[in-house]
Amino acid sequence: MAVNEFLPKGTGGPFLLIGGAEDKDGECLILREFVRLAGGERASIVVITTATRLPGEVGEAYRRVFLRLGAREVSPVHLDSRKKAGDLRHAAILQRATGIFFTGGDQLRIARILGKTIFEHALEAATLGGVVIGGTSAGAAAMGEIMITGGRGGRSPGKNAVKMAPGLGLISGVVIDQHFAQRGRIGRLLAAVAHNPHVLGIGIDEDTAIVVSPDGRLTVLGSGTVTVVDGRTITHTSAYDVHPQPMLALTGATLHILPQGYGYDFKAGKPYSPGSRMACGPL
Repeated sequence: MAVNEFLPKGTGGPFLLIGGAEDKDGECLILREFVRLAGGERASIVVITTATRLPGEVGEAYRRVFLRLGAREVSPVHLDSRKKAGDLRHAAILQRATGIFFTGGDQLRIARILGKTIFEHALEAATLGGVVIGGTSAGAAAMGEIMITGGRGGRSPGKNAVKMAPGLGLISGVVIDQHFAQRGRIGRLLAAVAHNPHVLGIGIDEDTAIVVSPDGRLTVLGSGTVTVVDGRTITHTSAYDVHPQPMLALTGATLHILPQGYGYDFKAGKPYSPGSRMACGPL
C-alpha cells in the first residue's frame, strides 16, 4: 500500500479521535477543539450513542459539555438496530451537521449496526462534505478499516493477543487502539500490525487525541502520547507460522512515540516536531 493511501476518504474531514477518558469538566482542551473544528458558535453537532448501553445518560453528558463549550446545537442520536440505521429519516439528520461525534462503549456495536447501511453512506457523504468526524474510545477504534475488538494487555505480544474485525473504514490503512498506555495495549497493537503489516497502527492514550487533516497529517493533542507503529518496514514476523511457539516474533517494525504538538505525515511516512510542518527523520 502506498503511503498516500493512509488518508481519510475523499477530500473532506478532518477527524478528531480520542483515546478515551477525555477531560469534560476542566479546560476541555480536546472537546473544545472539536467544537472549534465544527464551526464554534455555529456548530451543529450530532452525537452518535450507538456504542454505549447508556445512551440517554451518555448522550446528555456530551450535549451539555458541547453546549457549554459554545456549540449552537447538539443532537444525541441513538441507533440500536440495523433497521433504524437503514431509515432515511435518521440519515437525514446528518445533512445539517457540521460535526459528528461517536461516544465510547463497544466498537463492535458501531460496526455491526451501522456498517454498510444508509446511515453509514450518509456518514461518508458528510465526510466528503467537510464535516468533522470525532470519536472517543470505541468511537475512535471504529474509524479504521481494521478494528481491534479485544485481546489481552501486556508488553509481550502473543500470536493470539488480539481480536480484530472490519471497522467503518472512514480512515483507510490504519488500525486504532485506545486507552493505550493506561491499559498496557502495546502488545496487542504490535500483534495487530504483525497480522496486517500493510496498515499503520495508532495507539492513543487517555485524554489524548489525534487530529487527522485531509492533507494527510496527524497532529497530537492532549496530556498523553500517541504511539505509531509502521508495519511496512517489517522484515520478519512469525504471525503466520505454524510453529507452536505462542509468542510473536517481530523484526523491523518502526515505532514512534508522539506527545502534544508532534505529528505524523502520512504521505512522507515520517513524524514531525512542534513548530515544523516538515516531516523529519530522527527527532
